[in-house]
Amino acid sequence: MTDSDSGVRNFTDFLSRAGLKSTRQRERIVRAFFAAGRHISAEELYHQIRAQEPSIGLVTVYRTLKLLRQAGMATERKFGDTYARFDPNPADWTHHHLICTRCGKIREFQDATLRDLGAKVARSQGFTISEQRLELYGICRDCARLDGRRAAGRSRAVQGHAQPRSAP
Repeated sequence: MTDSDSGVRNFTDFLSRAGLKSTRQRERIVRAFFAAGRHISAEELYHQIRAQEPSIGLVTVYRTLKLLRQAGMATERKFGDTYARFDPNPADWTHHHLICTRCGKIREFQDATLRDLGAKVARSQGFTISEQRLELYGICRDCARLDGRRAAGRSRAVQGHAQPRSAP
């Protein structure tokens, strides 16, 4: 069984318990959400689905994502963007994010040392943690390589246009 199938089944169970209908449109949205396997905005998900299912509206995507959050099957995150992205990982799966400020790529990682440090700091301050989140912003490896190639290309171009000095 795929994550999409499992997600649809769990979501359908949630809808049933909540007294809500399971519709073909909701199922299509949930299936596409879990199949994406990454942080995705409602708009991105909408455009992805719209290609195969023109009858689905953006409002339906937003409402379904809201229901996924209520079911504990998605977490809404804002990474400095002007819009939210939805994470298919549950909020109780402690993970952190590396966010590329060039291309917008988001990479998840786990680190027990960070989790333990957060718990230690919270205990020392008499604080109870309900959620732990760390977001690191910078340039991803792919963008750094691209920048390096561009810089090397500019350097070679400048060297190729350099005029030799004439002797006095």
